[in-house]
Amino acid sequence: MVLLSLVASHHDLDLAVLERLQSDVQAVGREVVAATPAVTGAVVLATCNRFELYLDVDDTAHTPRARRAVAKAVAARSGYAPDAVVEHLRPLVGGDASEHLFAVASGLESMVVGEREIAGQVRRALTTARRDGTTTSTLEALFQAASRASRAVEAATGLGSTGRSVVGVALDLAARTLPRGGATGAVPAVDGPGAPDTAADAPDGTDWQAVRCVLIGTGSYAGASLAALKARGVRDVRVFSPSGRAGQFAAQRGVTALPAGADLLAEVAQADLVVACSGAAGAVLGVEALAAVRRTAQRPLTVVDLALRHDVDPDVRTLPGVALVSLQSVAEHAPAEHAALQHARDVVERAADDFEADRRVREWDPAVVAERTRVLGGLEAALDALPDASPDDAHARSLRRRARAQLHGPTVAARAAARAGDAAGYARALVELAAIEVPAVVPTRG
Repeated sequence: MVLLSLVASHHDLDLAVLERLQSDVQAVGREVVAATPAVTGAVVLATCNRFELYLDVDDTAHTPRARRAVAKAVAARSGYAPDAVVEHLRPLVGGDASEHLFAVASGLESMVVGEREIAGQVRRALTTARRDGTTTSTLEALFQAASRASRAVEAATGLGSTGRSVVGVALDLAARTLPRGGATGAVPAVDGPGAPDTAADAPDGTDWQAVRCVLIGTGSYAGASLAALKARGVRDVRVFSPSGRAGQFAAQRGVTALPAGADLLAEVAQADLVVACSGAAGAVLGVEALAAVRRTAQRPLTVVDLALRHDVDPDVRTLPGVALVSLQSVAEHAPAEHAALQHARDVVERAADDFEADRRVREWDPAVVAERTRVLGGLEAALDALPDASPDDAHARSLRRRARAQLHGPTVAARAAARAGDAAGYARALVELAAIEVPAVVPTRG
């Protein structure tokens, strides 16, 4: 068995490409497992800035077949040619794949280094694979180890404990253009040349308690956004759901739900801030419709669009008095934690090495177990064949002790070699085990 990961992220690709690759993303894992016996399991990790597949492949020689199956499934949904999909998805095998996932789960590969949301997204990816019946014992172990690595990184470095997140950086940028003290007028665009150099340039003094906000969406990012808004003191939040789920979401969190069929534009016309993260198919807020309601607007509007598929038409940034914060803005202005980053990567590397060592022991151990069973099982069978020998008598106990003592040294050596990836050392230890004969059982007389 071999672990294969196919990775596309904001590090390598434009967000628009990621958006297309993620079309009908959850069906890809099921389809790939069904398409070829070479792939025994699949977990799909899709977030606002990455699309990754983790595959359990039956043999290293079959990884090209697995990549072709993935390319075909993704191409059918994205509109890209299969060859283009292959180019977009960077392959990682074995220890490289596990180390990458551990770094992802720890927030080291995120737009905002150390972000908190990704650890939950990694856990939910495994939960979805369980539901779809596409996980395996290897993938279960991998993703559970990734969650442990994430906690170890936070404990060792503090990354993630300071509340940084994509949402947090986006709101820091939004603060730059939110009105304070009743100020009105034109607002500089956050995307583009007028943007601050870092999120820390967002001015202090925003009166968050006076901000009137419309939140579009009810998913995990909407929950994180609402928590961040409340933490900053925002009191007036109205939730709009394109899918009609605003009522339950808002009731559980103590905010106001806009009823199904509500005039979203009328609400936006009275808002200071729109946070959009529904991931609906197509823009929920279009530039022409927004322009129409803002012709007589007296208050500036800041729009935060955290949806990969753009809940808000990006051209709203061209409207007078409208500022737009997008995922691209976050990517450009997210702060880096250089001091803790190397320490965190050291923790991840050690965790990945331990995982790979444990995996080798599990994969190589059946041969060791078979030799031990041959000796110890043969001994028990010989003892059972003696009608006048009790399994508790001194002679039987002595035989068992000697057999286990003979097996102990090469067993320990074989498992140590497996952990180290020392195939030659493992083979030598296995030869020693194979040379151990089943102890001869001499009948005893009562």
